[in-house]
Amino acid sequence: MSFTVRTMTADDRHEVAELICISINHWYQTHGCPPIFTGGPSSCNVFFDVYESLDPNCGIVAEHRETGRLMASCFYHPRQHHVSLGIMTVHPNHFGSGAGKALLQHIIDYAESSSKPLRLTQSAINVDSFSLYNKAGFVPRHAYQDMFLEIPESGFAHQPEGLINVRAATLDDVAAMADLEYQIAGITREQDYRYLIENQDGFWSMSVYTCPESENLVGFLGSCAHPATNLIGPGVATTDNVAIALLAHQLAQHAGNTPVFLLPVESESLVRTAYDWGARNCEMHFCQVYGDFQPYNGVNMPSFMPETG
Repeated sequence: MSFTVRTMTADDRHEVAELICISINHWYQTHGCPPIFTGGPSSCNVFFDVYESLDPNCGIVAEHRETGRLMASCFYHPRQHHVSLGIMTVHPNHFGSGAGKALLQHIIDYAESSSKPLRLTQSAINVDSFSLYNKAGFVPRHAYQDMFLEIPESGFAHQPEGLINVRAATLDDVAAMADLEYQIAGITREQDYRYLIENQDGFWSMSVYTCPESENLVGFLGSCAHPATNLIGPGVATTDNVAIALLAHQLAQHAGNTPVFLLPVESESLVRTAYDWGARNCEMHFCQVYGDFQPYNGVNMPSFMPETG
């Protein structure tokens, strides 16, 4: 091979950001879509910064042996019950070089050595990406429709039933959030919840829904308001109605912006409500899993930042 796979370092920060910006924008633009990252490579530093804070030394790169330039990069996220494969990118000049496949195999080997399943949320329209994962042994287990909604400067006007039961999450909620996600999705991500709730970066939000009769926590949903990743998620809910209230609460945090959110295709009430609010579809994604998978026992709403589900 003409490259070496190694751990990402702080010196790679800006080059990784450039790689993410160039590779993803190139794919969308060559497939008739507008660029995803309009703020330039520097806006994509957020991926390195967040993932290095959450999971130090869990980024890998493929470095060209002759030039020393980065050909590909990927992040991975070890959690209690699974490993998540985060954003993976290959420079357009090196498509087909085997660099992406080598990074993927490195993370598969890590997950197998940890005896944990490996998961990711992957584009359903990027056939090359789908084939890479599918050939490696990943199985698509769940489908999502990506939707976006323009929120007026005056804020989000809709007040669905149950919204009164939604509030901002606190660190005291973390244990209950972990229990709920384990019941619904078979995974837990306590360090992710804490990171979003503490919000040291200033662009995170996390909401919880508590049942008024029992005060039990029956749903939570986060979001990111960074210019490069204006996304709703991650979160889970016991029912569509709980998810609707949580989504409304999070959309209200994004006045004047156009956040993107992923909704399970089978959550009919949730999807129809989003349409009623004016949301439109922009893409489709799959939950892909290498290894064991527990079918969802409720509503799962993933995200790409932080992407650890």
